[in-house]
Parts: sequence; structure tokens; C-alpha cells
Amino acid sequence: MVVAAGCAGCLDGRLPGDQTDGSASGDGTATRTYIVGIDGNYYPFSYIEKDGQPSGFDVESILWIAEEMDFEVIIKPIAWEHIIPSLEEKRIDIIYSGMTITDDRRARINFSTPYRVVNQGIVVRADSGMTMDDILGGNAVIGTQRGCSAEAWIRDNLVQAGTLPADRLVLKDSIQLSLSELMSGDIDAVMYDEPVIAWAIRDKPLRMAGVVETNEEYAIAVRKEDTELLEMLNEGLDRLMRSSKWQELIRKYGLE
Repeated sequence: MVVAAGCAGCLDGRLPGDQTDGSASGDGTATRTYIVGIDGNYYPFSYIEKDGQPSGFDVESILWIAEEMDFEVIIKPIAWEHIIPSLEEKRIDIIYSGMTITDDRRARINFSTPYRVVNQGIVVRADSGMTMDDILGGNAVIGTQRGCSAEAWIRDNLVQAGTLPADRLVLKDSIQLSLSELMSGDIDAVMYDEPVIAWAIRDKPLRMAGVVETNEEYAIAVRKEDTELLEMLNEGLDRLMRSSKWQELIRKYGLE
């Protein structure tokens, strides 16, 4: 059985003390239950529906894996900047929400087999004359979500290189806030994971200026010590990616 519980009150990263050591099933055996942390505003991978229920490509993936591998999950939305600390502090057990593998993150947590490769998209206002040369040449104020891989790329490749003054990088708590600032004219461009930002601008007066090929790998994350859990997730992910369900989800969420 699978439990999927939205938790709007958990968006700031403060989670209740859920127990994850298993609950009694009808036959007297213990059912393993794991708390899965997601970004609740990460369309189309993980998000919260209007009725408060979690949805998205990654959400449906972990629900399939849980059923296949015979465990339960409780899905909790958490502000992205709090998600790794929440894992380390054992407030959640798994991160499954388009997390990019990086060396800094590898030093703190373990990753599954990668399940998707993405690049960084840069968007501007539809009527903007800004080009990729302008943006990557340091002639734009760039926004993105705090704590994401786009921030790391901008810092490593533009700010530290002296191309972009540090005060021209504007960070917000969500990509939606960054896009709002772009539409209001407070910033010139927003950089974020390409499939997510392409989804986010579909009904907005914004356009894709271009893509930076970063070839980032998405993977599931667990604590360093949870080796058995990681092995189980890798097995479940492998089964999912070899099943017809995988292509069904790719088509459903427009990730072809």
C-alpha cells in the first residue's frame, strides 16, 4: 500500500516528527514507511495540486517504485534550501524531486543511478531584445531559485570569473518568484532547469532565450548510511525505467 500525503504547512521545511520505522500491517508484519521530500513547486516533476495532493513525474515514479518494492511513502513538500538539511537531520528519508548530482552534494548524501539528464534554460520577457551573448556576457540582471544548480553554475562560471557582478545575481525562494520579478521588469533574465522553466512559462509573456548545455544528472538522494535503502531504490528505479510505465510518464508530462 502507498500513502501520499500533501502537507502545505511543511513548505518552510519544518516537518512533524513522523516515524519511519514501519507500521503494523494486517498480518502482524511491519510495513516499511519512508518520508519522501519534494519541491512542491517543481513542475512537471513534483508539485502540489489545488486539492493539496502531490503530483508530477517524480511523485508518480516513487509511488510506482514503492508499490513494486513493497513499501509505503509519505510525500512532504519542503522549501528547496531546507531539503538536504531535512534529510541529514532524519526529518525525511528520501529526496526525489529533480535533484542534480554535484560534487558538493555527493560529499553530504548518496545518490541513486541517474534517471534524467537536463540542461539550464534561460528565459526573458517576450518583448525583450536580450540575447544569450548579453546575458552570459554580464550585461543582464539574472534571477534564479536560491540553492539550485543554476545558482551554482552562475556563481562558478560568471560571478567568480568576473563576468557578472555579484549584485546582478538575484535569488528568490522559488522559481515562480523569480519569474514574477522578470515579468515586472525588476530583472532581465531567469536561469533554471530547462524542462521545468519551459513548463513554467507556457502561459506567461516570456520566451526561451537559449539553453546552456550543462548535462546535469537527476537522481534520488538518501543519507550516506542508508545503503540498503539506496540499493532498494536503485532496483525499483531500474524496474521502472525498463517498464512501459516509464515511457507513459514521459509522455504524460511532456518530457520527450
